[in-house]
Amino acid sequence: MSSPLPHRDGVAPSFLWLPCESWPDLLTYLIARFPHVGEEILRARLQRGELVDETGRPQGLDAPYVAGSRIWYYREVPDETPVPFEAHILHRDERLLVVDKPHFLSMIPAGRHLRETLLSRLRHQLDLPELTPCHRLDRETAGVAMFCLHPPSRGAYQKLFEARAVSKVYEAVAPWREALALPLVHRSRLEEGQGFFSMQEVDGEPNSETLVELIARHGELAHYRLSPHTGRKHQLRAHMAALGIPILHDPWYPVLLPDKGDDFSRPLQLLARTLAFKDPYTGEARCFESRRGLVALSEGSSSPRESE
Repeated sequence: MSSPLPHRDGVAPSFLWLPCESWPDLLTYLIARFPHVGEEILRARLQRGELVDETGRPQGLDAPYVAGSRIWYYREVPDETPVPFEAHILHRDERLLVVDKPHFLSMIPAGRHLRETLLSRLRHQLDLPELTPCHRLDRETAGVAMFCLHPPSRGAYQKLFEARAVSKVYEAVAPWREALALPLVHRSRLEEGQGFFSMQEVDGEPNSETLVELIARHGELAHYRLSPHTGRKHQLRAHMAALGIPILHDPWYPVLLPDKGDDFSRPLQLLARTLAFKDPYTGEARCFESRRGLVALSEGSSSPRESE
C-alpha cells in the first residue's frame, strides 16, 4: 500500500477508508465519524491541509466525499509523556536489528502512545523508515526485541515465530509459594476478558503452555525462568497469576489496578532474556540476550531494589 505522505519523525502516516455511503461532503462525514475529536479541530486540520487524498492533494473544507477512496493523515496524540528510558542496540546486520527494550516503552504506535514507542524512536534515530517488528512485547515488558530492516525478508522471520521455531526465555520476579512444586508446565485455555484488554483462563482445550522454573529464592520473593511454548497475549502474566504467584508490580493481573499514569517507579518485573533461532537465510544459529536486570535482592531480604 503506497502512501502519498512520507514518514515524519519516525511516525508512519495513517489512512482512513471512506465507506461506500453517501455524504454531502468530507467534513460532514468526519464530524459524524469522529465525534470525540470535535468539529473545531477537524475544521482546523482541513484548513491547514493536513488531510490529503491518494495523490497527496490537500483536502479543504469544501472537499467532496469520495466513496471507496482513502484519506491520508498524521495521527496526533496531545501531551504525550516522554518515557525516560532508552533502548540499546544488541545486533545489526543487513536484515535484522535487535535491541534491548526498556520497560514502559510500547513496541508500536497505538492508543495514546505514538512517538514515545520503540518503533517510532528507532525509525527516527536510525533513519530507518521501513523498519518493522518481527514480534511483539508488552509495553510493560523489557528485554530482547527483534526488527527487520529489509522488507522482503520480514515474512521469513515472522514465520519462525508463527511456526514456534524461536526459543524464547523470560525471567520474572514474583512471590515464593512453598506449595508449588517446580519445575512445572502450566497449560490452560486463554481468551480475552471483558473489554478485550486482559486475558482470562476458561474451560476448554488448552491453547497456551509455559514451563516455569525456579532460578533462586529470595525470602518471600523468587526469581523465575519462564519458557513459553505458545505465544498468547499476556500469556506469562496470566499464567503466573493463575498459579498464585503474580509477577511483581503487574498492574493487570490478578486484578486490574487503577491507571498509574506517568508513574515509572514500579516496572513490571518481567524480562525477555533471550531469543534463539536458526536464521532462515544463512542457516546460522542465532542467540540474542538482554543485558538488563530485574531487581537486586539483598541476601534473604524480601525488599526489592531496582537495578539496570
